Amino acid sequence: MITPIEQLEPISGVKSAKPVETVRGDQSLFGAVFQSAIDNVKQTDMEVREAQYLLSTGQLDNPSAVTIAAEKESIALDLLIQLRNKALDAYSELTRISL
Repeated sequence: MITPIEQLEPISGVKSAKPVETVRGDQSLFGAVFQSAIDNVKQTDMEVREAQYLLSTGQLDNPSAVTIAAEKESIALDLLIQLRNKALDAYSELTRISL
Protein backbone atom coordinates (compact mmCIF):
# COMPACT_ATOMS: atom_id res chain seq x y z
CA MET A 1 0.00 0.00 0.00
CA ILE A 2 1.24 3.51 -0.81
CA THR A 3 1.44 6.08 2.00
CA PRO A 4 1.09 9.74 1.04
CA ILE A 5 3.96 12.17 1.71
CA GLU A 6 3.22 14.44 4.61
CA GLN A 7 3.90 18.17 4.54
CA LEU A 8 7.21 19.14 6.13
CA GLU A 9 7.21 21.22 9.28
CA PRO A 10 9.35 24.39 9.22
CA ILE A 11 12.52 24.22 11.30
CA SER A 12 12.08 26.13 14.51
CA GLY A 13 14.82 28.31 15.92
CA VAL A 14 16.19 29.49 12.57
CA LYS A 15 15.80 33.21 12.04
CA SER A 16 16.22 35.18 8.86
CA ALA A 17 19.54 36.91 8.34
CA LYS A 18 19.83 40.57 9.23
CA PRO A 19 21.25 43.03 6.72
CA VAL A 20 24.85 44.03 7.24
CA GLU A 21 25.17 47.24 9.20
CA THR A 22 27.88 49.76 8.57
CA VAL A 23 29.92 50.56 11.66
CA ARG A 24 30.99 54.17 11.61
CA GLY A 25 33.18 54.03 14.71
CA ASP A 26 35.75 51.69 13.20
CA GLN A 27 35.99 53.76 10.05
CA SER A 28 36.75 56.90 12.00
CA LEU A 29 39.27 55.01 14.12
CA PHE A 30 41.12 53.78 11.03
CA GLY A 31 40.96 57.28 9.54
CA ALA A 32 42.39 58.75 12.74
CA VAL A 33 45.28 56.26 12.79
CA PHE A 34 46.05 56.86 9.13
CA GLN A 35 45.83 60.65 9.54
CA SER A 36 48.11 60.46 12.57
CA ALA A 37 50.71 58.59 10.50
CA ILE A 38 50.47 61.22 7.75
CA ASP A 39 50.85 64.03 10.29
CA ASN A 40 53.85 62.26 11.80
CA VAL A 41 55.56 62.08 8.39
CA LYS A 42 54.87 65.78 7.80
CA GLN A 43 56.22 66.71 11.24
CA THR A 44 59.41 64.69 10.86
CA ASP A 45 59.95 66.14 7.38
CA MET A 46 59.76 69.65 8.83
CA GLU A 47 62.26 68.66 11.53
CA VAL A 48 64.69 67.34 8.89
CA ARG A 49 64.38 70.52 6.84
CA GLU A 50 64.94 72.65 9.92
CA ALA A 51 68.01 70.64 10.95
CA GLN A 52 69.42 70.82 7.41
CA TYR A 53 68.87 74.58 7.33
CA LEU A 54 70.55 75.06 10.69
CA LEU A 55 73.48 72.88 9.60
CA SER A 56 73.93 74.73 6.31
CA THR A 57 73.91 78.12 8.03
CA GLY A 58 76.33 76.99 10.74
CA GLN A 59 73.83 77.37 13.59
CA LEU A 60 73.70 73.67 14.47
CA ASP A 61 76.12 72.54 17.20
CA ASN A 62 75.48 68.82 16.73
CA PRO A 63 75.71 67.67 13.08
CA SER A 64 74.46 64.18 13.98
CA ALA A 65 71.05 65.75 14.70
CA VAL A 66 70.48 65.89 10.92
CA THR A 67 71.14 62.16 10.59
CA ILE A 68 68.90 61.36 13.55
CA ALA A 69 66.08 63.49 12.15
CA ALA A 70 66.46 61.87 8.72
CA GLU A 71 66.25 58.38 10.26
CA LYS A 72 63.12 59.36 12.21
CA GLU A 73 61.58 60.58 8.97
CA SER A 74 62.52 57.35 7.20
CA ILE A 75 60.93 55.23 9.92
CA ALA A 76 57.75 57.35 9.92
CA LEU A 77 57.50 57.06 6.13
CA ASP A 78 58.05 53.29 6.28
CA LEU A 79 55.24 53.01 8.84
CA LEU A 80 52.89 55.01 6.62
CA ILE A 81 53.72 52.83 3.62
CA GLN A 82 53.11 49.67 5.67
CA LEU A 83 49.74 51.01 6.84
CA ARG A 84 48.79 51.77 3.25
CA ASN A 85 49.86 48.32 2.07
CA LYS A 86 47.91 46.59 4.84
CA ALA A 87 44.81 48.64 4.04
CA LEU A 88 45.08 47.77 0.34
CA ASP A 89 45.59 44.09 1.17
CA ALA A 90 42.51 44.11 3.40
CA TYR A 91 40.46 45.85 0.71
CA SER A 92 41.51 43.38 -1.98
CA GLU A 93 40.73 40.50 0.40
CA LEU A 94 37.25 41.92 0.98
CA THR A 95 36.62 42.27 -2.74
CA ARG A 96 37.49 38.58 -3.24
CA ILE A 97 34.81 37.45 -0.79
CA SER A 98 31.82 36.09 -2.68
CA LEU A 99 28.44 36.27 -1.04
